[in-house]
Amino acid sequence: MKYIYGIIDSKTDGPCLPTDLSSEALAKEEASAQAGGITTCEEVYAVSYQDISAVSIDSQFVDYTTLRKDEIARYLLSHQQVIEKIMDTHTIIPMRLGTFADNNEEIKEILTKGYSTIKNIFEEIKESREIDVVATWSDLNVVLKEIAEEGEEIKEFKQSLLNEKKGVTIDDQMKIGIMVKNHLNQKREKYALEIQTSLSKVSEGIKVHELMDDRMVINIAFLISKDKQKDFDRKVEELNTKFTEKLNFRCIGPLPPYSFYTLEIKKMQFEEIDWARRKLGLNDISTKEEIKNAHQTKAFLFHPDKNPNTPGIEKAFDKITKAYKILCEYCEGDSCSFSKEEFRKNAILIKVRE
Repeated sequence: MKYIYGIIDSKTDGPCLPTDLSSEALAKEEASAQAGGITTCEEVYAVSYQDISAVSIDSQFVDYTTLRKDEIARYLLSHQQVIEKIMDTHTIIPMRLGTFADNNEEIKEILTKGYSTIKNIFEEIKESREIDVVATWSDLNVVLKEIAEEGEEIKEFKQSLLNEKKGVTIDDQMKIGIMVKNHLNQKREKYALEIQTSLSKVSEGIKVHELMDDRMVINIAFLISKDKQKDFDRKVEELNTKFTEKLNFRCIGPLPPYSFYTLEIKKMQFEEIDWARRKLGLNDISTKEEIKNAHQTKAFLFHPDKNPNTPGIEKAFDKITKAYKILCEYCEGDSCSFSKEEFRKNAILIKVRE
């Protein structure tokens, strides 16, 4: 099997990128990953098509869906280390963790099928890097105390409790806690908006990531062009100064555009496509409009609201929806063929991970 790290913007074949990505350097990572995985004792090498190349390595197949979180974390670290090392000398579009091909011929097929998409992405990220910015409360306990003491709504509610003969109940305490939480969220949103607005002015794009805990105020990825890097750094420093003693800022990068353009490869199965076609009652060749109309017709017939007393109608409706999603993913143009011969030309899908 071949494990694919990403796609670079040059024609390169054979061992490469750079020499310290050889077996000796990667052997340490393999040992930490504990046998079988991405980094086997082989050299990282490239397989090219026209003016782009896939960076890969010989590897045993690993089913990441069966691994524990800590194991996935180790593999992800190894995956990213190689990609970020390659970034020193090449612009690279990362592949999703766990992208395998059967052989070099399949890698070339991936490059051929995805060539237009890949070239468009390179045009988008040319001379750009990702910077991840995380801001956390310097001292969350202090912030919560300030909210509890300064919030007018909270102070009024506390005062009303002093006049209650029954004293403070558990429900009262929970209500105060909810009020403090709401005020914290409002303060967080206010700060986050100001930070995001300021940094967006010197960014090509942004991706807002999930906050991991209450200490986080923002967790945002910014796509920065090289000529705006100094402006971006200056903006971060200005924000750091403005929010001193309130927030701690941490910048991670420069990174490949993980948050914006990580590629995902999906190998379709003919049986799956044929099942979906038959489920919607389509011919061997159908347009996107025909697929849409067939789904609407079937969905109307099998909708649970139209058949409230029909056993198993929910499952039947779900299958119609699943079939439609499969065919929408498979049919990239205005029309598509479901014959086995044509399927072989379109069995591999290359898309940007959402």
